[in-house]
Amino acid sequence: MTTEEIKPQARSEGLVIQELADEVLVYDLQRDKAHCLNRTAALVWQHSDGQNSIAEIAAQVGQKTGAAVDEALVWLALEQLSKAHLLPAIVKAEVGKKSLTRREVIRRLGIGAAVAIPIVTSIVAPLAVQAATCLGAGSPCSSGAECCSGLCSGTCVGGRPGGNI
Repeated sequence: MTTEEIKPQARSEGLVIQELADEVLVYDLQRDKAHCLNRTAALVWQHSDGQNSIAEIAAQVGQKTGAAVDEALVWLALEQLSKAHLLPAIVKAEVGKKSLTRREVIRRLGIGAAVAIPIVTSIVAPLAVQAATCLGAGSPCSSGAECCSGLCSGTCVGGRPGGNI
């Protein structure tokens, strides 16, 4: 398959998307993970509609950013988006070519391109039970970790450090 034939499709099912000034936050309801896409990664993801080739995505991202965008940059973004499960199919670099690292892309495009390097940052969101609040003074406890004050003697002692509950 040639790069003209590869037309990546971004996932849209099971996602909560919040666009901010220079980034896009994506919460994956299936995996309980939150992803922060910088502007470059977000643009690549938004233009991955199953209709655009790698070259077309590079041209569209270049238009939006006002800078020349190399296909290597698009490949790097697609690989990161794929690892974050934001594309339904796994995307790898062109057949017969190895994946480029961020460092290799910066070296290839020049140091000035470092600002435009696509970045996808992901965190695991806690389940509701893991995000529960601590126990107040007088509540029965079995460890200091359960108490807002961090002090347990069978019941939580005192208030929260720096103030009361």
